[in-house]
Amino acid sequence: MSGSLLRRVRVAEVERVANRIKRFRFVDVDNAPLSEFSGGSHISVVMHAGDRLLRNPYSLMGAPSDTSSYQISVLNVEDSRGGSKFMHEKVSVGTELEIGQPLNLFPPAKLAKKHVLIAGGIGITPFMSMMNELDGLHSDFELHYGVRSLEDGAYCKYLQSRYGSRVNIYRQDQGQLIPLERILGDQRLGTHVYVCGPKPMIEWSLQTAKLLGWPDENVHSEQFSAPPPGKQFLVKLARSGREVIVRGHQSILEALEENGVDAPFLCRGGACGQCETQVVACDGFIEHNDHFLTEPERVSGKKIMICMSRIQTGSITLDL
Repeated sequence: MSGSLLRRVRVAEVERVANRIKRFRFVDVDNAPLSEFSGGSHISVVMHAGDRLLRNPYSLMGAPSDTSSYQISVLNVEDSRGGSKFMHEKVSVGTELEIGQPLNLFPPAKLAKKHVLIAGGIGITPFMSMMNELDGLHSDFELHYGVRSLEDGAYCKYLQSRYGSRVNIYRQDQGQLIPLERILGDQRLGTHVYVCGPKPMIEWSLQTAKLLGWPDENVHSEQFSAPPPGKQFLVKLARSGREVIVRGHQSILEALEENGVDAPFLCRGGACGQCETQVVACDGFIEHNDHFLTEPERVSGKKIMICMSRIQTGSITLDL
């Protein structure tokens, strides 16, 4: 299945880079070269947390051409399923993990005349590799990065030191907000804008771009989320007749995998659409947590993204 090839790596470095954010550097366990990737790519990290198996997507941050190691940053999220907590509390230098192959759902547009990058909080991570790539290509770009404070914002000093005036930092603790209307209202034709950060910031950016007349094809966004926890429910598989229990900490995809069911996936973060599955019947309310389905598709109740979404209680029958 797409995205299922795994590689064993060892943690070579762990660094606290901001409040609640750690940087992890991975190397191949046999010191073999890793795969090259492109700016904006991500990997899935497999975590064996007791009897639980978690796979969370994280953006790659280093130079795309550097095959000696991979770097990711992880925000310790409160009230999460435990993936970020596992990385912060259980993973140290020398820990061995499994990772998926690099995938890119957020690449810079090759024909863009200019690139405007809008980041909030941990949303800076995909832009780390993207800026590295754009800088090497001598492309025109600028970054607008909103942080709560310098202590909460990762890599602020590094980015300003490396890219100079192309980096603009906005500190919430000093009353500074990203002047989005001015930024998006003052760009030449052929510019593309990229947004990554908290959901409200992404929605604000997309709506502002729409109101200012930006073409949809020039506006790009990415938001990965871990599947939220919930109550246990039952999944019925229409084709095979099997029934699978989804526990409170699991996604539907994880429960299917645990029971040996081959189900489609790619990003595992609700962004790519690969795991879109037809709903045959449902006696519960579907909680759509993806970033892919349209509102009419959600309201119809006929589709679900099994990597992220669930039902509150009861059972759901899927075309699997």
